[in-house]
Amino acid sequence: MKEVLAIIQMNKMESTKDALDVIGIPSITVYKASGRGKQRGLQIPHPSRQDPLDERSMKFIPKRMISIMVEDEFVPAVVAVITKVNRTGNYGDGRIFVCPADESVRIRTGERGSVAIS
Repeated sequence: MKEVLAIIQMNKMESTKDALDVIGIPSITVYKASGRGKQRGLQIPHPSRQDPLDERSMKFIPKRMISIMVEDEFVPAVVAVITKVNRTGNYGDGRIFVCPADESVRIRTGERGSVAIS
């Protein structure tokens, strides 16, 4: 069992959710996130400086983080779909992380393992 974490642009959330649903992955958890990558965030002129270009303030870029628990055999399909929907070729397209998940428990029933994520 794996957890797929994807950090994507906010405007790609709906199309990513729909594409995952098409391949049979309807269960996702979504978080508000913000950060910066190679694009270095949003550069905003500092209001208290004489020359606004001299000192700049960096603002984080708003993103969405998706968490998906899947069986190992579904990981390549999930990664491929997220990549296909979100790739524009520009900085800020996002990142995908695949992490091991040792255990899952459905709180309502006490089911464990792959049954708990289906």
